[in-house]
Amino acid sequence: MHKTLSVVSLVIILWMVNWSIYGKEKHLADGQIVYLELTPVDPRSLMQGDYMALRFRLINQVYEALPRKDDSSESDQDEHGSDGYVVASLDEQRRGTFKDLYNGQALSEGEILLRYRIRNGKVKFATNAFFFKEGDEKYYRPARYGMFRVDGKGDLLLEAMYDQHLNRLGPWD
Repeated sequence: MHKTLSVVSLVIILWMVNWSIYGKEKHLADGQIVYLELTPVDPRSLMQGDYMALRFRLINQVYEALPRKDDSSESDQDEHGSDGYVVASLDEQRRGTFKDLYNGQALSEGEILLRYRIRNGKVKFATNAFFFKEGDEKYYRPARYGMFRVDGKGDLLLEAMYDQHLNRLGPWD
């Protein structure tokens, strides 16, 4: 009985992991491309290895656009979390810039919805870090844009890092 339960549990867990991987692969294959400007930081973690902490230029603009309480710097969003959407304008190279917070308005051509989350009073997009192999920091130092794939729900997945001229960065270059 215990052996059967263990095998069934393992099969369910493996199915869930593979379904998640399939979903991410589909997101990367089918998602719309958008380049978001970054203000990267290059920390190093002894436990995690080399990575680049990512901050998005859009975050400051979203935070400024959020409704405020009584002239305080606190937004109306609760501390435990909230989700919303940003309307981003795309230029001819698909670089996304802040246009407005989404309130159900129709999108124009060249606009896309990007989902944000508020956690512990901070606006978050996608990921906050880009991990790379130890010693490859020199390849990513000039990063100024992240290329993201955006699915139909506005969720973003980071695919690659790019410099200010939208040249892909990495050890293969």
